[in-house]
Amino acid sequence: MTGTETLTRAKAPAKQTAEHFDVLIVGAGISGVGAAYHIATQTLDKSFVVLEGLEDFGGTWRMHRYPGIRSDSDLYTFGYRFKPWTGTPIASAAEILKYMGEVIDENDLARHIRYRHKISSARWSSKDNLWTIEAVRKDTGEIALFTANFLWMCQGYYQHAEGYTPEWAGMKTFKGKIVHPQTWPEDLDYKGKKVVVIGSGATAATLVPAIAGDCGHVTLLQRSPTYFIPGRNANELADQLRALKVDETWIHEITRRKILADQAEFTRRSFEEPEAVKEELLAAVGMFLPPEQVKEHFTPRYRPWRQRIAFVPDGDIFQGIASGKASVVTDEIDRFTEKGILLKSGKELEADIIITATGFNLSVLGEIDFDIDGKPLDFSKTVTYRGMMFTGVPNMVWVFGYFRASWTLRVDLLGDFVTRLLNHMKSKGARKVTVALRPEDKDMPLQPWIDPENFNPGYLMRGMHLLPKCGNKSEWQHTQDYWLEKDELPAIDLDDKVFVYE
Repeated sequence: MTGTETLTRAKAPAKQTAEHFDVLIVGAGISGVGAAYHIATQTLDKSFVVLEGLEDFGGTWRMHRYPGIRSDSDLYTFGYRFKPWTGTPIASAAEILKYMGEVIDENDLARHIRYRHKISSARWSSKDNLWTIEAVRKDTGEIALFTANFLWMCQGYYQHAEGYTPEWAGMKTFKGKIVHPQTWPEDLDYKGKKVVVIGSGATAATLVPAIAGDCGHVTLLQRSPTYFIPGRNANELADQLRALKVDETWIHEITRRKILADQAEFTRRSFEEPEAVKEELLAAVGMFLPPEQVKEHFTPRYRPWRQRIAFVPDGDIFQGIASGKASVVTDEIDRFTEKGILLKSGKELEADIIITATGFNLSVLGEIDFDIDGKPLDFSKTVTYRGMMFTGVPNMVWVFGYFRASWTLRVDLLGDFVTRLLNHMKSKGARKVTVALRPEDKDMPLQPWIDPENFNPGYLMRGMHLLPKCGNKSEWQHTQDYWLEKDELPAIDLDDKVFVYE
């Protein structure tokens, strides 16, 4: 949900009364629905509302409509801990939406969600210890006002309105269509057409096999290769447990723990044995493609896990290339031409349609206009506490998930933390909590939100200057380490000097 756009026809009545809630959750995507579940089940006396800018729940899975859209990590860990996943590990958007819909129905959450509410501003008053949130109703253009004791940001990390497309020379001369997957036209006809997909990440790897059978030909054009994990879209352990008639709740928990243990070992090895891991990943691609293609097009220049690694079910993109329905070109773009793309090698790729699977535009906390006691809030001037709270920003938590593990794992961890914090505030009679640097933290060196030496996707590098700073101590960082946080977050001492209550 973004808040920078305004509708000029939106006007608030002169004496409009704000609706009040104990907790206001921003966004009804995978994080917001999870947050709503935890508030509903762990803080039984708290009123809450979820504001969503789209017409329905789902966030990423509702907004993206390009062919083949699917998860790039397994649903046993991307799914919630409290809701067993019973399908294949890699799931389509439709399957994920169905799953989320069941969570909403089973827990009576629909009555708490307001759709088509685009938040424009959030203003904190220390006098009243309240957030005042202004939202534009996209169906009527009216302004809706809310007050809340606590703000839980679950709006995601990228702009929904449009994706990132670089400005290449000659784009206006191209006679065909240029499409970004994030704004996929429902009437786009690619049957029998020559299609070029620019990109090398999970979106490109999903799109190419999804459209290859209908295109005249599809070419994946990448500046440099990335890593993938090809494998069967099945989980042998889960299948064995189902054959033994084990209850689905136990299957979900056992499979989830096994996957997480395997991922922890893979992550460790990617740092300690990067060359061995690299060879294993390339060998997996080599099961589908000849060595010369693996070397030229699927051997990255960086060590594993400096960027996210997508799982490719059944190696479908590699099968498409091997069959001849798709091809891959590793080169740089010189400029667009009337017929397609001229590469720096001098080769021209002809195309009827060019798809720019070139990433996201980073959105920091929904690009909402925040202020604290009348002063505009610049998040880049704050320091983050564990990637979820910010110095000088009262009564607010942000769900920012994991890159090396499923995003949703942090939703459950923060669900426990937020509800514990709210219950602790109630027991203390506190109406306000802020995190602050302790005396021993005052001279701590500050660094970017994420260390680019360890993780450096383009959308983060382009927007790093907008994000809060981190320190050189783990509590002042978003460590991206689920396997540490699963033990550390539940053990946080809520009376530590980090937390200032009023």
